[in-house]
Amino acid sequence: MMPSTELLAPAGDMEALETALRFGADAVYIGGPKLQLRAAKAGFSMEGVAEAAKRAHALGRKLYVTVNAFCDDQDIHALGDYAQALHEAGTDAAIVADLGAIRAIRRTEPRLPVHVSTQANCLNAEAALTYRDMGAARVVLGREMTLKQIEALHRRAPDIELEAFVHGAMCMAYSGRCMISAALTGRSANRGACTQPCRWTYHLMEEKRPGQFFPVEEDDRGMAILSSFDLNALGFIDSIAAAGVTSFKIEGRMKSPYYVATVVNAYRRRLDGYPDTGALQAELDSASHRPYSSGFYFGELRRHAGDQGVYIADCRFVANVLEDTRNGVTMVRLRNRIKKGDVLEILSPRTLGTKLVVDGLLDGDGNAVDEAAVPDRTYGLIAEAALERGDFLRIRTDEGKGA
Repeated sequence: MMPSTELLAPAGDMEALETALRFGADAVYIGGPKLQLRAAKAGFSMEGVAEAAKRAHALGRKLYVTVNAFCDDQDIHALGDYAQALHEAGTDAAIVADLGAIRAIRRTEPRLPVHVSTQANCLNAEAALTYRDMGAARVVLGREMTLKQIEALHRRAPDIELEAFVHGAMCMAYSGRCMISAALTGRSANRGACTQPCRWTYHLMEEKRPGQFFPVEEDDRGMAILSSFDLNALGFIDSIAAAGVTSFKIEGRMKSPYYVATVVNAYRRRLDGYPDTGALQAELDSASHRPYSSGFYFGELRRHAGDQGVYIADCRFVANVLEDTRNGVTMVRLRNRIKKGDVLEILSPRTLGTKLVVDGLLDGDGNAVDEAAVPDRTYGLIAEAALERGDFLRIRTDEGKGA
């Protein structure tokens, strides 16, 4: 296990938070009711923040709250009361981008640690030292930094914590500062209302041929021309640690609990010294993602070999486990169709890649059925496997059906 490291996971709701904690996150970051850069549905109420902090602290973990929107004067005036409320709710740190917001929080609630968001574009030691002098405890590095640049920054500013993204979506923008959404929809990404138009599917149209749309790539689904790759640093996370980073951040507050479980599971095992990185890479490939890249850590943006298409996944998520297995029956909440005889894979912090065969299914009335087909409905799954509440079930997209 790498010493003094933190695996930091995202959560957009309480289920995702519980999942992140169960699968081994050392800390979780969430959005509160104000000034967070995700849709409102990914924000917790103040009561939710307090409950999230309680659950994290009960396991000896930490909770950070994003306050990373760019602020106007009205926002700054309200920050004092909000910072005090976050501290009283048990927040371990606020993740802040705006200089005025950092100053306001440090002045009005100095007990609340501040982490400087990646949106602040901290790329050099002088900037990091400036934030340290303002009272910041940590800097979330700009995503454009290389390993050599991070190492140089750490040498000159060794007394401020460094956090860096290791996995998840990247934007076609400078450290997430993007105006595409504001231009196309009137909803600003920098104010927490991004509609993610960079991930829409686009086709090319020539001026004198109106109505004739041409795909810009051979993929028959079209091409999300403005959409970047997904970052995947699993294979060189030890190099990121050696450069001085102590907190490894996973992107994805809008992602599902299944996605959170999959990614946290892989990185937790990697940080704990699991030797088979190929198996862990297969774990990451099982969740829906855009083509993977090593980001800018080695200079230019490099896509991983073999990845094709807009969104890809080696597995399909089929069910949540609702209760521990009893008498050979496990109650599950269906997400995608399951048939008797299907070979499923268990996603659990207790095991990696373990399979089970569906020996039978029970409907809500306890009647035997050959197929579970209604999403969000509870079914009984009969199999020779002991499952626990909070596990997930998936099926490989190339897996042969039947035992």
